[in-house]
Amino acid sequence: MSSISTSGSTTRSRNFLTNDIPFQLYNTASRKKEPFKTGQPGKVSFYSCGPTIYDFAHIGNFRAFLTYDVLKRWLLYSGYDVEHVCNLTDVDDKIIKRMARDGLSLPELTDKFARIFFEDLQALNVLPASHYPRATEHIQDIVSMVQALVDRGYAYESQGSFYFRVSRFPSYGSLAKLDFSGMEMGAAKGGGISDADEYVADKGDAKDFALWKAYKAEDGPVFWETALGKGRPGWHIECSAMARRFLGPTVDLHAGGVDLVFPHHENEIAQSEGASGERFCRCWVHNGFVNVENEKMSKSKGNFLTLRGSLETGLDVRAFRYLVVTSQYRMPLNFNTEGLAGARKTILRLDKVKLALTQVAREGKGAEEGGEIEEEMQGVIDRAVAGFEAGMADDLNTPRAAAALFTLVKATEKALKGDSPRLRPSGARLVLATLEQMDAVLGIFYEPPLMEGEREGGREEGVPVVVELADVPKEAQELVMRRAEAKEKREWALADESRDLLRSRFGLILKDKKGGAVEIVRE
Repeated sequence: MSSISTSGSTTRSRNFLTNDIPFQLYNTASRKKEPFKTGQPGKVSFYSCGPTIYDFAHIGNFRAFLTYDVLKRWLLYSGYDVEHVCNLTDVDDKIIKRMARDGLSLPELTDKFARIFFEDLQALNVLPASHYPRATEHIQDIVSMVQALVDRGYAYESQGSFYFRVSRFPSYGSLAKLDFSGMEMGAAKGGGISDADEYVADKGDAKDFALWKAYKAEDGPVFWETALGKGRPGWHIECSAMARRFLGPTVDLHAGGVDLVFPHHENEIAQSEGASGERFCRCWVHNGFVNVENEKMSKSKGNFLTLRGSLETGLDVRAFRYLVVTSQYRMPLNFNTEGLAGARKTILRLDKVKLALTQVAREGKGAEEGGEIEEEMQGVIDRAVAGFEAGMADDLNTPRAAAALFTLVKATEKALKGDSPRLRPSGARLVLATLEQMDAVLGIFYEPPLMEGEREGGREEGVPVVVELADVPKEAQELVMRRAEAKEKREWALADESRDLLRSRFGLILKDKKGGAVEIVRE
């Protein structure tokens, strides 16, 4: 997976940074880029919101997890040790409804989708967090925080449930920049206020939100007998309690999708600071939405895409990772077949360059004293690395960083081309080391676990794999059939176009065999 290893509970740095560039990161709280600062020199405490484990995560969720991954990889690249906590929500209203629908116990349902989530993270080459705590494992931490809020006058009990009293926290709404003056029953100037996972009938004020929810018959077997009474935690309190348990009262970084700014992260601030009296988070990082074919993703529109449902091969998964990690993380990302096809083509190009460099590097030591082309390439490498690091240090500007990467790729392709002066083994190893250095952040050179539809048994690097027609995506099947029909009609241009599309979009090569048979090979 990655060359960056973990040791204990903290992911240890691997300082590649060659240029002294201050890291600027956009802070949602201030709405501007700020110099990145931590509570302890060289150490980062990082909390990110994880999934609710009752269903497959969708591609919008994975954009968030990939954003966290690139941020963490850049911090490690820059010499920081990172302690990263990513929670798993394993109790809420949606989970209870799914349990009743499917006739499953809480562990049966949540363990299944936790396993699937981790498999998907592995397929996307996401570095594991230091901790993946579950809400149900930290009930006592949650109860203690609610009790602290009650003792400090920030929370109250009503009909067995406990709520946060928003009127006691004057800065409430500052993260989302909301104005609550004149609010009536859930309406706020500049945006609605809603919370899908809370009771509303017994609250003292429309803005107040649930910390602990009294047991109701529809909760079935999901409850805990605690000092707060019989019930279960609200959604927001779990993140505050677990962040404090693992990282202390103040975290350096907190990340999530832009949809979590309000109410979830706003509520986290109120709970955490109300309980501790200390600042909760130094820097808030939020990624933009993913749209599908320029439309908001939703189940009602039929464009609600999961990783496994929309990405059929390992190449697709790598292409999706590339598409996400080279986009500007704060802007909306439009997912479509054309964009994925372009990312596939880019991945194949990068793999081709890396394979060619590996072959040259293996030719032998040769003349270790670099020639003219090696000296020229050293200059290209220095400029590419400087551009890459400058891009990443500017609020994770991965489009700029990727552009710097491709200045090196283009120069390498030229140096390896035809009969012109070629890179020697020493030069090839130097370029390979630089690609690996940049990949410590981008994470695109890897072999994903086999996805559904791919043959069992794996493959060796650079060795093609024969696949069956039924095992390739439907669009690829149609291109195979279109090429066959074009050949029968002697429409050679159309046949060649179909063949080229199969390779550029899907990484598939067609090999004509005797008797008219066709072999499909995945690069």
